[in-house]
Amino acid sequence: MAEDPKPPAAPETTPTPAPSAEGQDPANAAEYWQANIRILMILLAIWFTVSFGFGILLADVLNQIRIPGSGFKLGFWFAQQGSIYTFVVLIFVYVVLMNRLDRRYGVQED
Repeated sequence: MAEDPKPPAAPETTPTPAPSAEGQDPANAAEYWQANIRILMILLAIWFTVSFGFGILLADVLNQIRIPGSGFKLGFWFAQQGSIYTFVVLIFVYVVLMNRLDRRYGVQED
């Protein structure tokens, strides 16, 4: 019985990376997530510094300063109000920075 001839082997090529879920190649997706994590870490460090550092650890030192016009001690203000205000501002900063990052990498939700 004659054997069927084998088809010619396909030429070897380097495979191109498959696009990620966002339609990006993996290198761009990795850069996007690194930038995303960097933004998160910076904003979390600011939040931690303001809430824990200013509101608890440095409260006694900051209480030496009074807020003009109100008479409140600065350490007390950070513990009661300042950390909350800072957190709300950081949310808006995060939205602006992430929208900018999304546009840079072409994954915006327009």
